[in-house]
Amino acid sequence: MNKLLIVGMLLFASLSSIGQKIYTISGTVTDKATGESLIGATVGIEGTDKGTVTNEYGFFSISLPAASYTINASYIGYARYAEKVVLDKDYKLKIMLATEGNNLQEVLISEKAKNEAVTSAQMGKENLNVKQLASLPVLFGEKDVMKIVQLLPGVKAAGEGGTGFYVRGGGADQNLVLLDEAIVYNPSHLLSFFSVFNSDAIKSLTLYKGNEPAQYGGRLSSVMDVKMNDGNDQSYHASGGIGLIAARLNVEGPIVKSKGSFLVSARRTYADAFLGLSGDSTVRNNRLYFYDLNAKLNYKITDRDRIYLSGYYGKDILSFGDVLSIDWGNATATLRWNHIFSSKLFSNTSLIYSDYRYKVKVNTAGVNGNMLSSIQDWNFKQGFDYYMDTNNSWHFGFNAIHHSIAPGIISASPAVSDSANSKTWENAIYISDSWKASPRLNIDIGARLSAFLVLGGNSKFYTLDDSRQIVDTLQYSSGHVYKTYLNFEPRISASYQLGNASSVKAAYARNAQYLHLYSNFITSNPIDKWVATNNIIKPTVADQVSLGFFRNLSENAYESSIETYFKAMHNVADYKDNAQILNSNEPIEPQLLFGQGRAYGIEFSLKKNEGRLTGWLSYTLSRTELRINGVNNNSWYPATQDRTHDLAIVGMYKLSKKWMVSADFVYYTGNAATFPSGKYEIDDQAIPYYTGRNEYRRPAYHRLDVGATVKLKERKHFSPELSISIYNAYGRQNPYIINFQTDPDNPAKTQALQTSLFRWVPSVSYNFKF
Repeated sequence: MNKLLIVGMLLFASLSSIGQKIYTISGTVTDKATGESLIGATVGIEGTDKGTVTNEYGFFSISLPAASYTINASYIGYARYAEKVVLDKDYKLKIMLATEGNNLQEVLISEKAKNEAVTSAQMGKENLNVKQLASLPVLFGEKDVMKIVQLLPGVKAAGEGGTGFYVRGGGADQNLVLLDEAIVYNPSHLLSFFSVFNSDAIKSLTLYKGNEPAQYGGRLSSVMDVKMNDGNDQSYHASGGIGLIAARLNVEGPIVKSKGSFLVSARRTYADAFLGLSGDSTVRNNRLYFYDLNAKLNYKITDRDRIYLSGYYGKDILSFGDVLSIDWGNATATLRWNHIFSSKLFSNTSLIYSDYRYKVKVNTAGVNGNMLSSIQDWNFKQGFDYYMDTNNSWHFGFNAIHHSIAPGIISASPAVSDSANSKTWENAIYISDSWKASPRLNIDIGARLSAFLVLGGNSKFYTLDDSRQIVDTLQYSSGHVYKTYLNFEPRISASYQLGNASSVKAAYARNAQYLHLYSNFITSNPIDKWVATNNIIKPTVADQVSLGFFRNLSENAYESSIETYFKAMHNVADYKDNAQILNSNEPIEPQLLFGQGRAYGIEFSLKKNEGRLTGWLSYTLSRTELRINGVNNNSWYPATQDRTHDLAIVGMYKLSKKWMVSADFVYYTGNAATFPSGKYEIDDQAIPYYTGRNEYRRPAYHRLDVGATVKLKERKHFSPELSISIYNAYGRQNPYIINFQTDPDNPAKTQALQTSLFRWVPSVSYNFKF
């Protein structure tokens, strides 16, 4: 009888819980002082494992049974928020977090919950807090988030001083770089020594290493999602700095207090001013500088509606008198509308414009020509976030991009005819679910269906024979869909907690890429060529699997992880022997051969997030190989970006409230390279002899940078600081270019000549806020 009574009570309790009314707590989390939305803030229910994180616009939603709860909200560098709520109806919260004063704790690579690295199902994700990384030493004193990205595990710098990077064996063009959702096709200034991202205008940077959520697509290796500051909607402020070669200014403030704000940020280098001081007229007439401008407006129309308008414009000028000039630049614009349909459904609608173009002029004896190239996009995106319950968050939507590409035709006229342009449509629909399957098991599952339409009109389509020679050229009417490519791109990742401080994770993702970048250079170059998929150049597809072990130590003060990955790539292109792609008007298709690629490796990471000393150590052991029919006797060979070892050590130490010192050390194996194995003579001309593709190695690279930042005496509403750093502190002469020539003392021998760029580069910059 007692057993029956107990069973009956349990049954009654379960039926009561099933019948319990469910209500939703939703709202936004913002910075109390500035009104900036906080991305990835943690919102939880005290005493339970229920909680969520804010989306990229600071919105959150949690559904719970009717009861009394204490709502907690937290974000790195901010005081903890708590509020008691009697949940007997849907509840809206506007949580405003205040910054913690005089906090000596620093977090270098995290804007997340302290144990998110363990609990989250997401793999291969890195968050950079731009403000907290401001004291790291960098080239010429310009704070550059892309230089910091190169210090993360699985990420490799593309070259000395450059902003280009490789992720898990992929090429530089396999990284999708976004600025407020707009694609930035060339995120570099001054031949890749600086990035287009002015740190004063940047709020956050998130890097996904091939396991990105389903709303992202179009690249094989990574997504770098950069968000601009919204601007302060409480009061007016300005900040800026003056360095050795550049100056910058940032102004922000309210349009209507607590409802709307603006931000304008500008930067310009003045290296050309030093050229003007030269007594040599040939030097004085040269030009070398860049400038950029960021702007953003946002306005809260209603409690449910907010609009954003942001834009970027930047340009580089490089000229040598009247003989040669190159100018290039990016322009982007994003118009967004956020709408809250209900406490569970959030919508973002975006219209996005991207444009990258370069122009080259040559005027010398016997040569007078121009080369222009551009890639222009119109992009429409519609995304929804649906918070079904505390265990499921759905994300779904679509986007459509119209690409127009002028490939870079050399001509004697000052312009390139539209007849050279290719037109394509890139479309996708996606859906994903973040599912808390159990208290220990979290699963992110999603899928993306992409469709790429190759359009007629101005495009030319070629037929090649077995020797890669053009045998026919076709052209179709405007709007005609010549070819359509479809790719189903599933993604799944999961984490299982072994305890409060450790977990194991696994992930699989398929990605397809339809735009490709071709270059004769190792590092990113402004005159590289973007080419769209067509009848000969097929979409490149990659399947990546990864496994990892994550453990936090000393109550989350330390984060450690080991991730291993394998990536199989299909329809990968490489050049045939003696290909010419940049100095010719000939179509690029005959210069290319296609095959397979594979990349695999293991990444180790250890981060210290708290205390006076903070920093991280990352080490990657990896391999990237290609097998292309017609190259290297059809055998596997190292890709240009293949490196065996890659090590980065970063440290910051807070000596006092005024002084911060920092240092970073990097070491990596030299890139694979094709060097001559010998030479032979024909008609008294020495001809280099090559055996295999990329069978040699450039010398290993290593460098130490040191820096210090001191806060100067503050005045009312004015805070100045001075930053001093030395790039390449021990003067290592790392190779930038290696050329070969006949030994003048012994014609039977060949000399290798190494060119190095930077040795002992000191910098000083004065920064201020008011």
